[in-house]
Amino acid sequence: MPTIKAIYDFLNTKAPFSLQEDWDNSGFLVGDPNTEVTKVLTALDITDEVIAEAAAWGAELIVSHHPVIFRPVRQATTGEADLTGRKVWNMARQGISAICCHTDLDVIEGGVNTVLAQKLGLEEIEQLEQTGTDREGRPCGIGRIGSLPQPMETQAFLRLVRSALAPNGIRYTDSGRPIRRVAVGGGACGDMVMTAWKAGCDAFVTSDVKYNQFLDAKELGMTLVDAGHFPTENPVIPVVAQWLRGAFPQVRVRISQRHREVISYDLGENSR
Repeated sequence: MPTIKAIYDFLNTKAPFSLQEDWDNSGFLVGDPNTEVTKVLTALDITDEVIAEAAAWGAELIVSHHPVIFRPVRQATTGEADLTGRKVWNMARQGISAICCHTDLDVIEGGVNTVLAQKLGLEEIEQLEQTGTDREGRPCGIGRIGSLPQPMETQAFLRLVRSALAPNGIRYTDSGRPIRRVAVGGGACGDMVMTAWKAGCDAFVTSDVKYNQFLDAKELGMTLVDAGHFPTENPVIPVVAQWLRGAFPQVRVRISQRHREVISYDLGENSR
């Protein structure tokens, strides 16, 4: 059976950890690299529920997008003083390791942003903002741009987003004009509103958008859609699972069934 190091080395060829942002903490974060792996659980985040799911299934490894350790861990105990420390302690106690592919998975071709663009049915996909190149000299960057097969009115486009990403809710501002050219940024890419507009986009789909960013989009005349952090990034997890299945057919790979969107929307009487 492959070791955790072998799986790490494979993921490093798919989404090189050297491509991560300086502030990021992607990589092999918890565990013993020499542990043999029979089962891998994949998930967007390593939560208490995901750890319990991995333990119940007997997985030796969790591969996630968001790093389980992002800020300094001050304690690794059973208490709640440090929630990250509690997770690390719980994983170590049960022999569960963690490999996390974060911003390196954002920027590569075929990663978070490419998959998001494909989920929305965009064609002629290209970089929104290039940040560097990979080992083969191929461009890497945040966000993607593509075109819809046919122009859409805003409400039809929102129905497309709901169907493709299944968010619990959508926040948006409507430019009032047809949408054909679309930019996407999986996760918190609201600061790229101007970049999307300068690229000639009619709409930008991202998440965690701030109030002033909605105002900017409205004044620029571009539809801005906040479809949620989980819905815009989670589509890459089945892709990562498929990579692992293809490279390690002897290992059982499962996508977390317990990790779901945690944000709910109370629309009340204002719902359509």
